[in-house]
Amino acid sequence: MRTLGLLGGMSWESSAHYYRILNEEVRRRLGGSHSAACLLLSVDFAEIAALQHAGDWATLGLRLQAHARQLAAGGAEALVLCTNTMHCLADEIEAATALQLLHIADPTGAAIQAKGLRTVGLLGTAFTMEQAFYRERLTARFGLEVLVPEATARQTVHRIIYEELVRGEVRAESRAAYRAIIAELVARGAEGIVLGCTEIMLLVDQSDSAVPLFDTTRLHALAAVDWALDEPRD
Repeated sequence: MRTLGLLGGMSWESSAHYYRILNEEVRRRLGGSHSAACLLLSVDFAEIAALQHAGDWATLGLRLQAHARQLAAGGAEALVLCTNTMHCLADEIEAATALQLLHIADPTGAAIQAKGLRTVGLLGTAFTMEQAFYRERLTARFGLEVLVPEATARQTVHRIIYEELVRGEVRAESRAAYRAIIAELVARGAEGIVLGCTEIMLLVDQSDSAVPLFDTTRLHALAAVDWALDEPRD
C-alpha cells in the first residue's frame, strides 16, 4: 500500500469524512483490520478563507506549496488536496514537490462520463463556480457542458457553505434552498449535479435531486484508495 498525503482542514468537517471513507474502503477491500496508510496535514481554515475572500491567491499558493513539501518530507507518495476550491492552485501545489497530485475533478468527470451524461450543473463556492479552472477541466478532459446557478443563487450556495457547513451547521431551510437551486439547474438541462464543494454532501443527498448527484468528496477519496492500492475498485 502506498502512503497518501492529505492536505486538509479546508474545512475539517469534510476532511474528517475523507479520513473515514479512506479507511472504510481500504478495510472493505483488504479485510480484517486493514486501514489506510496516510499523513494528514490540517490547516486553520479561518486563515485560508480570509485570504480567499481577499483575493490573495499568491499567498495561498505559497502556503499550500510549503504544506505539500511538509507532506513529501514526511513520507507521502501522492498528494490529496481535500477541497475543490483550492484546486485552482493545483499546478502550483504539484510543482512544489515531485509527488503526483490526485486531482479531484478527474474521478468526478470519469463518474459522470460512465453514466453517459453530457451536461451537468455545478454547485460549489463562488470561486469554484465562477472561476474557469474546474469547469474547463471537466470540459477539456471529459467533454462535459457545465452549468452554474444564476448570480443570486450562486451567492446563496456560497453563503451557506461559509456561514454554515464549514462550521458543521446543517439547516432545513438551507437544504430547501439547495433543492430549489438544483431543480432550477435541472430545468435548464442539467442531467446530473456536481457537489463541487466537499462540504455540500453534509447538506444534501440523492433524495434531494431528480438527477444523479456526484459527491466529489467520496469520489476523490475512493480514487485515492485506487491509487494507494494500485488497483481499480470493483
